[in-house]
Amino acid sequence: SDEADWRDNWKEFFHPFTIGKLLVKPTWESVPDDWDLKYVIDIDPGISFGTGQHETTRMCIEELQQHINEGDAVLDLGFGSGILSIAAARLGAGSITGTDIDEDCRSTAVTNLVKNGYPEDRARLLIGDLRSDDTLAKEVGQGCYDIVLANILADIVIDMTDRIHAALKPGGMLIASGIIDFKENEVLNKLTDRGFTIIETNHLGEWSQISAKKDIY
Repeated sequence: SDEADWRDNWKEFFHPFTIGKLLVKPTWESVPDDWDLKYVIDIDPGISFGTGQHETTRMCIEELQQHINEGDAVLDLGFGSGILSIAAARLGAGSITGTDIDEDCRSTAVTNLVKNGYPEDRARLLIGDLRSDDTLAKEVGQGCYDIVLANILADIVIDMTDRIHAALKPGGMLIASGIIDFKENEVLNKLTDRGFTIIETNHLGEWSQISAKKDIY
């Protein structure tokens, strides 16, 4: 089947690469001798998109390295293959919660987390659409995250802004990516209106990445 072909074909195009101090590699490649194993991410994407090579993922992980502190509570919206959650774990996150609308992503993400030494019961990976699901929003929790990662489409970031704001601690950081360049201003305006201060914007290819801090008051 086409899907089976795709599952195997990506292997030809996926080679080890670095994002800041992290080395991202497929499980079958070895680690260079001089690389600190603490900063290695082993990833086999399975059927969900996400080896970390995409511009939006790279920018997210670069920003995460700038802003994460040891022990931070991290929420990963649209966790997909689990790549951002694994990066957060490698960079010292104290707890990881994730949401995704695709049930298939859960097994892929759990497998990838476990491969990277992060026990299945340590990450809460929840399935549902945070925009519309009040039960999920309660499960995610309010005012409890230091960092929210949202590598999702601009329109979804806009629709989720209230939920993201509610989930973050005052002074907490949203690292949003996956924003096509012509939607950037719309996202910036929505965040500013909702009580975020824009910290920085980054660009790679046709994509924008926005880091914004939830206002304290």
